[in-house]
Amino acid sequence: MVVLDKKVTVDELMHMEPEIFFNDMVKCVIDIKRELIAVNAELHADLEAFLLANGSAQSDLYGINILDDGEIEFDSLINPPRNREAGYPRAGRYVADPDARARIGEVVDKWVIR
Repeated sequence: MVVLDKKVTVDELMHMEPEIFFNDMVKCVIDIKRELIAVNAELHADLEAFLLANGSAQSDLYGINILDDGEIEFDSLINPPRNREAGYPRAGRYVADPDARARIGEVVDKWVIR
């Protein structure tokens, strides 16, 4: 697990060390307030715990996947609590709040060249 500290391409993201868990995507957790991206874990929950241990607030964290073509997939098991907080109780794992999706896109674009 790592928090990006420099801008990377999707290809660099897909080939990060120490290991990559999936061939066609990278799991990420975004802290929309601190504008951070934690990457490279098997589970979004691991990245979430990593960010929480390093000063992030639970309410600011969203799980996404960045696909090998640069597309953002707004799907994670850590998202339902954020959806409920935003007034979308039946949205499931998808980030239902359009403002949160836009903010996630801004943070991704800050750190990843897609």
